[in-house]
Amino acid sequence: MVATAYLLGVSTRRVEKLAESPGVTQLSKSQVSAMAKHLDEQVTAFRNRPLDAGPYAFVWVDALTQKVREGGRIINVHALIAVGVNADGHREILGLDVATAEDGAGWLAFLRSLTARGLSGVQLVISDAHTGLVNAIGAVLPGASWQRCRTHYARSGSVARVAQTTSALPIASRPGTRPVRRRIPARAGV
Repeated sequence: MVATAYLLGVSTRRVEKLAESPGVTQLSKSQVSAMAKHLDEQVTAFRNRPLDAGPYAFVWVDALTQKVREGGRIINVHALIAVGVNADGHREILGLDVATAEDGAGWLAFLRSLTARGLSGVQLVISDAHTGLVNAIGAVLPGASWQRCRTHYARSGSVARVAQTTSALPIASRPGTRPVRRRIPARAGV
């Protein structure tokens, strides 16, 4: 409960009061601060750990936009996330960083931090088609291929447009089974 409240931005004084409601009477403001400091240390260690389980042949990168309170006002921040497949074939969160803008400079710094920590062997990067991101991938991981994420492709409406176009065709103009069957070579005994 304390960690969740802290992550949600609740002040240490309010966490102390919140803990009293279920009957916790021995949680002081300084104890909450110590717990928060310990949590910060764990997050920092995770974010800075060496990426030595590579090579990471496949890497997915994306951003999650969240509204946060900063300086008394609500702003958008972008959590830049990278997930890779390690040498054992297991998915692993490679990195997480917070940026105030999802731009090329932010992506460039994020990807450079991953390579500085040991990201190697990347053959394919999957992401959305954000120009700054695609350029950063090309600059930092020059030997890797890039592919647009299917989810982002579908969200862009491209898939819906293809379906609408096909459904708008007269039935006589739609691709049927006869032309397809003509292209399949006849096999003996089938």
